[in-house]
Amino acid sequence: MAENRLVSNSAMVLIGGSTGSIDVLLNLLPALRPPLTFALVIVLHRKSATDTSLADLFALKTSLPLQEVEDKDAILPGHIYLAPADYHLLIEHDGTFSLDDSEKVNYSRPSIDVTFESAADVYGSALTGILLSGANADGSAGLQAIKRAGGLTIVQHPDTAQVAYMPQQAILNTKPDYVLDVEGMVSVLR
Repeated sequence: MAENRLVSNSAMVLIGGSTGSIDVLLNLLPALRPPLTFALVIVLHRKSATDTSLADLFALKTSLPLQEVEDKDAILPGHIYLAPADYHLLIEHDGTFSLDDSEKVNYSRPSIDVTFESAADVYGSALTGILLSGANADGSAGLQAIKRAGGLTIVQHPDTAQVAYMPQQAILNTKPDYVLDVEGMVSVLR
């Protein structure tokens, strides 16, 4: 486990997940208090490109500004960003997002790996990646990229995940800095 590694040293915190992740986020988001020194980016496997109810639901749970990302949006600290359905979310060197509709990765678009890997390239050691519940291995390669870049890696404890496969794969393949339950993640994010 990492010692003296703090999320507050990050310029960006990424949270990725799939099945079972929404419940975790509904507990995490209310615990975040302004001012945040980092941008928080959420990448979830989603089915409908036209459904904005997830962003609306998350916005009700936080006092921080929250928006679904549009192409070329600026990345600002203290803001929460949600990856839109049916696009890969990329982090650009000029401090903006870009959206990509290329083929699915790990059966998903957005793919957690795609976002995590592009952010690792831009933010390096100033990046934290958090992987939550889910039913496939998406996110493992992205966490590896964050770790190689010197960033902080956190995985939801599989025993607390609605679907343990995604965090289990990340633990097996990445050796994350922290394996935490929801309360532990809240504590680290504060």
